[in-house]
Amino acid sequence: MLKCRGEGDLFPVRQFFLAARPKTIVDEWQPVCTGKGMIRKLKSGEYRLYSRKKDSKSGKRRNLGTFSTREGAEKHERAVQYFKRLH
Repeated sequence: MLKCRGEGDLFPVRQFFLAARPKTIVDEWQPVCTGKGMIRKLKSGEYRLYSRKKDSKSGKRRNLGTFSTREGAEKHERAVQYFKRLH
């Protein structure tokens, strides 16, 4: 029987490097990739939706909105995806 990634000892080297690496600032906001967007939790407790693609000039992701709840951010992300496919 095959094991899924991250389950058991199928990838012991990968697990070693993930456990051994130092914690960075990037690890603190923990992005959640859902479909084509990315939702990050801010220090204020709000959730911000970012574009998946980075801007070629600035190298940053486009802000697609800030929401008080995660459900609101996910709802807006679905609306953005629907609009992108509509046209």
